[in-house]
Amino acid sequence: MKIIGTCLSVALAVILCPAQAQAQNLFVSDYNSGNVYEFTPGGTRSIFASGLSRPLGLAFDSAGNLYVAEQASGNVYKFAPDGTRSTLASGVESPYGLAVDHADNLFVAVWGYPGFISEYTPGGIQSTFASKVYPWGLAFDGLGNLFETDFGSGNIYEFTPGGTRTTFASGLASPTFLAFQPVPEPATYSLLELAAVFLLGIRRLRRP
Repeated sequence: MKIIGTCLSVALAVILCPAQAQAQNLFVSDYNSGNVYEFTPGGTRSIFASGLSRPLGLAFDSAGNLYVAEQASGNVYKFAPDGTRSTLASGVESPYGLAVDHADNLFVAVWGYPGFISEYTPGGIQSTFASKVYPWGLAFDGLGNLFETDFGSGNIYEFTPGGTRTTFASGLASPTFLAFQPVPEPATYSLLELAAVFLLGIRRLRRP
């Protein structure tokens, strides 16, 4: 039965993980030109969106929609994968960094003296997630904790999903943006490799 258990574990890995990593396009907001550029893995550049007024933070949700913070107008736009634009929020005073959690809620760093962090549901309902901060960059870790670079204080704050704040790091001069190193994907198996292991297990079980 040990062999069958191993086969089932391998089968589960195939379901949970992609057979191989896929190349990803890079999206870049260009503050002065008002464009959002898309770069292929080979470096070929195209314009994904144009005519924006000082775009800053970018973030994707799980459906492939791209959110863009437009600092000058105070709008946060949502771009569908085909480039169709809609407005998620307007009248936001100086939106900077963006981040999306596992439930596709959008978090917006709103700069000010002090500023705050807004949370938007996928339906566009806004609430204040944190206040009395000086936020620039936002990033989520794999456990759903939100990290914020606090430009005014020189701190990096960590927020639990419930909003409890602790100081992760301090003493920085002027922290701006941040990013987490990805976790290496576990080893995966092709369907042919899985079938070979499964047949080997069946043969061993049939031996007297």
